[in-house]
Amino acid sequence: MLPLTGYADRFSVAPGETIAFKVSSALAGTYQARLVRVISGDPNPAGPGIRERDVPAPFAGSYPSRVQRVPLGSYARVPDAPALQGLTSFRAEATIWPTTPAKGRQGIIAKRDAATGAGFALWIDARGAGASIGDGRGAAEVEVGRPLRERAWYRVLMSYDAASGTLSVRQEPLDPAFGVDDAGTATAMSSLRGAPVTGAALFIGAMGGEPVGGHFNGKIEAPALRERPGDEEAPRAWSAAARADVIAAWDFSREVTSQRIADAGPNVLHGELVNLPARGMKGARWTGEEMCWRHAPEHYAAIHFHDDDLYDCGWQTDFTYTVPADLPSGVYAARLACGGVEEMIPFFVRPPRGQARARACLLVPTFTYIVYANIARRVTDDAYRARVAAWGARPWTPDEHRDYGLSTYNFHSDGSGIAYSSRLRPIMTMRSGFLAYVDAWGSGVRHLPADTHLVAWLDAMGHEVDIVTDEDLHAEGLALLAPYKVVLTPSHPEYQSRETLDALSAYVARGGRLMYLGGNGFYWRVAVHPDVPGAVEIRRGEGGIRAWAAEPGEYYHAFDGSYGGLWRRNGRPPQQLVGVGFTSQAPFEGNWYRRSPGAADPRAAWILEGVRGDIIGDFGLSGGGAAGFELDRADYRLGTPPNTIVVASSEGHDLDRFTLVPEEVLTDVTTWPGEPRDKLIRADMVYFEAPNGGAVFSVGSITFCGSLPHNNFDNDISRIVDNVLRRFRDT
Repeated sequence: MLPLTGYADRFSVAPGETIAFKVSSALAGTYQARLVRVISGDPNPAGPGIRERDVPAPFAGSYPSRVQRVPLGSYARVPDAPALQGLTSFRAEATIWPTTPAKGRQGIIAKRDAATGAGFALWIDARGAGASIGDGRGAAEVEVGRPLRERAWYRVLMSYDAASGTLSVRQEPLDPAFGVDDAGTATAMSSLRGAPVTGAALFIGAMGGEPVGGHFNGKIEAPALRERPGDEEAPRAWSAAARADVIAAWDFSREVTSQRIADAGPNVLHGELVNLPARGMKGARWTGEEMCWRHAPEHYAAIHFHDDDLYDCGWQTDFTYTVPADLPSGVYAARLACGGVEEMIPFFVRPPRGQARARACLLVPTFTYIVYANIARRVTDDAYRARVAAWGARPWTPDEHRDYGLSTYNFHSDGSGIAYSSRLRPIMTMRSGFLAYVDAWGSGVRHLPADTHLVAWLDAMGHEVDIVTDEDLHAEGLALLAPYKVVLTPSHPEYQSRETLDALSAYVARGGRLMYLGGNGFYWRVAVHPDVPGAVEIRRGEGGIRAWAAEPGEYYHAFDGSYGGLWRRNGRPPQQLVGVGFTSQAPFEGNWYRRSPGAADPRAAWILEGVRGDIIGDFGLSGGGAAGFELDRADYRLGTPPNTIVVASSEGHDLDRFTLVPEEVLTDVTTWPGEPRDKLIRADMVYFEAPNGGAVFSVGSITFCGSLPHNNFDNDISRIVDNVLRRFRDT
């Protein structure tokens, strides 16, 4: 674990509201805490460097160090109940799809006291399905002894006959493989002659215990408990006759959007899910004829559990902070220090609810921060460590510290893509001084540290803005933006919910002015759940540059049932909102723009006022140039408004390094727009007017804001943004 780290219970807080900070310190003695306002989070000595302002706060002081553990692994928990206490002879059964069957003992259904051994468990390990039972004085276990195949469906069950002391376990493949002997039954005689009574909760997908262990990797469908032992086939539908001996029959096709598992049996033994296992997943009955779990829920009656799922660390609170009424909106952090080790927990102070203190607001892309949270990029090598040492940058990366959950750009330990991410955990990537890459031409910062290039520019230029977040916008919609004349986005607002996209579209349509100062924005759709605060869900279906591909049939979000994937696949390409959309990507490098003929149009000539020459932005702290890494271009067929003016377009990109996004490619020789590949690899800087006095200015490049601090903020990129912001702010 990290020596000193923490997180807050929220990202965004308004005056009068309270934020709680949760800290884990493995260091000796006490740690110190103080409040700072974050101005610049880029450690590159060629730029502004790390800039913070101390702010008085009542929580400033010393706190005792203590280690708070991270409860990795998902499972379902069913509280103990009288119906579970009366077990004598019984059987437990489930349909499973194991993904790491050789990875130690993994619980399927377990109700046991880890200390005394009382209770029972149905599990798998490298020798196949197994079962154990105990009464606190003695115990017995048995296993089939035949390994399970990865990603194959099996029926597994355990049976216990209290009268004879017979314990048996069985595994049966639903789709047997030729030449593979993986079916079997094993029986053992137990000296127990009584009921395996324990007051422990029942677990599905784990062995239980404190902390919970023995997590299962894979899918579980139709777990059930029945009163009579035996191994006959479990019914597909629980008829009245079939229910006669049912203690519990959990139906995962019910209440898919919830974090509850519903018991279809007579005892109503509902349970709760912990750490966001994946729902809406195809089960053993999926045929491929229906792709949406809402339309055929019986085909999606499985839950995919992982031993590294994480939603909420659940740490205890160390200190709180109630935001004073007069604290300016901005980016802040609780700064922690102990024994020469420093840490920060960032958060955002918004204006009072229902009020605006400035004429412009900066929309911080917190959904994108959460989706990328703790991304392991496999970059922590000697060159990376040398750069960290030279600049005094953050020394810890998710490559080496995977204990806090990874990002949706990574894979679970079983090789499946990570579909959920949460802010209720330490996020190493969301810290000042964190380097995403060793950037040969610049700083190599992404997301919050990169977005402070714009924060520092606003501060240096004296522009007052309020700070609001994606989560705020999702919850409050257009009403949040309506008081502002201008809304700015920083470098990478990639992930959007339907609510945030609706609000931004309505804002522009009613006369708002939008400055999109990044690239690859408004690209992927995410789902947000009202009962799972701080988490987002992503299904990487069909096209797009994807870190992993969702399984066929698993393209619909479990949180809300909406179709996942690209907004372009949902009929809302980014061009419709901001005039440009993602077209090309390369390693982290930047080039420049060249002034276009449209820059002379009287409607747009003011944008480049004071800019000399045709080459714009051939400098910067992000990749060495204003137009780079991920590029957006105009496309009228995808919704770029017909009155759009292209002010400048990028050039000089290495065509051997830049690749088109998959949705632009039809074959090895043809593109979706029908233009040559080299003509599509560009960033377009565009401007268009919208109804009711609205307007949009977009730059189409992730590295753009990295050029703002160049030459102490005195440069052409700075001049362009200043021109647009002043014009847009003017009624």
